[in-house]
Amino acid sequence: MTTTFRTRFKKEILAEFIAPKKPTNKVVILCDGLPSFPAKTDVLEYFSRLGYWAFHIRYRGTWESGGLFLDKSPDRDVIDVIDGMQKEFVEYWGGQKFKIANPQVYLVGTSFGGCTAIMASRDKRVKKAVALSPVVDWEVQSRIEPIQKLAAFTAKAFGAVYRVERGDWDKLKTGYFFNPIAHEDEFDGRKLMIIHAKNDLIVPWKPTAGFAKRVGAKTIIARSGGHLRLAAAIKKPYARRIAMFLRA
Repeated sequence: MTTTFRTRFKKEILAEFIAPKKPTNKVVILCDGLPSFPAKTDVLEYFSRLGYWAFHIRYRGTWESGGLFLDKSPDRDVIDVIDGMQKEFVEYWGGQKFKIANPQVYLVGTSFGGCTAIMASRDKRVKKAVALSPVVDWEVQSRIEPIQKLAAFTAKAFGAVYRVERGDWDKLKTGYFFNPIAHEDEFDGRKLMIIHAKNDLIVPWKPTAGFAKRVGAKTIIARSGGHLRLAAAIKKPYARRIAMFLRA
């Protein structure tokens, strides 16, 4: 039976994690979409079986994490988790202590989390990042989920689960805050795999394809598949290609 542990980094960021059965310093951090439910045990278990420490974080100001959502760029949350795992950390139920020697970090994110993974890949400690259906330019508004509609829906449907100041939603419209396209010259495309489907009705694929080409990322543009969730990373047709990219 696989045990899922819980810990916290920087006193605010809650993370669920599964420790690998064999010693390793390889770490996968899962970056969620928005909004989403934090039930990702199947994805954690999959990467654990592949031989990774598997972490699923809650962004600041969401679910069990403290702070305010979008007060800081969400990729900062990932970097703070990476900072925190450089030293010993404790799981809460039994008090067991863990230490990962020289963590080799890999990121897998989707949609909003794909944007997070791309942005956080600028950190030298991140070896590879996979982004499914990522937002790469917040100035290109989704027809189905423009920012104002997303903010209103999240407040009504999720309430205090997403604790965010109204003005912080507007930062996404600036074109610079948490926006990969504004930082293109800062990315190492060799570290990035970007997957998007042409029939994605939530996040348009053309800005993604252009961004991926300009930064030199490994790119898969599929005809179909819709808006890809994290579960797509562990299923056909992408699971094997993602696993090979992370191993290379």
